[in-house]
Amino acid sequence: MSIYNTFKALHQNQTPLLLANVWDANTAQLAQKAGFTALGSSSHAIANTLGYKDGEVISFEALLFVVKHIAAVATVPLSVDFEAGYSDDPQQVAQYVKQLTELGIAGINLEDGVVKDGKRVLEEANVLAEKIKAIKAATNIFINARADTYTTKHPDSLNESISRALIYKAAGADGIFVPLIEKEEDIKLFVAKVDIPLNVFTTPGLPDYETLAKLGVKRISHGAKQYELLMKKSETIFKDFLQTKDYKLVLGT
Repeated sequence: MSIYNTFKALHQNQTPLLLANVWDANTAQLAQKAGFTALGSSSHAIANTLGYKDGEVISFEALLFVVKHIAAVATVPLSVDFEAGYSDDPQQVAQYVKQLTELGIAGINLEDGVVKDGKRVLEEANVLAEKIKAIKAATNIFINARADTYTTKHPDSLNESISRALIYKAAGADGIFVPLIEKEEDIKLFVAKVDIPLNVFTTPGLPDYETLAKLGVKRISHGAKQYELLMKKSETIFKDFLQTKDYKLVLGT
């Protein structure tokens, strides 16, 4: 079975696929050791580790460098957060993605929201649809199309999400990612209208795992949340160590 089919099958279970979002080879190995059956890179975390903000500020080459190291240790399917494709040209996006499949990457996230002047804005649905079509014509990879309807606070987030999901499905998307969709009634209606796997994002208001399974959610990811948690802890340790000179803080004793 191809890596694409293996990864696709993980989205067909009765319970949601829990994706481990990693940002380097070390975290990938830790996630696999813990027992995760699939990995997803976090573009936000990777950008931050390289000293940049999220939002396609780093180059494709910089992302590829990190992804190569993660792919080298990955023993389970790996999906790459590919933001908006690192180009406005669908053919160029497709060529970039082809390079990812040559590394053995199983899937990508590809979004319709772009960061402009520090603010995420929603592009026209046809922009992402054309990128999806170009990718599918060039290579076989699981495309998780991300609709940034809730993250950009669209006035009719649910119906716009459904509309975009159907457009992306028609273009060839294998799954749909709707960050910040949280209400049970929204998720239930979305799943009833869109018959490709729904990926949701962990938030304080998200229903628990068992409820999401009953609602028909097929994938759950946490993005850069774990990375951000660890960085906040590291910031505290740095400050306290400098102030107290207590070696136990960095020794963990």
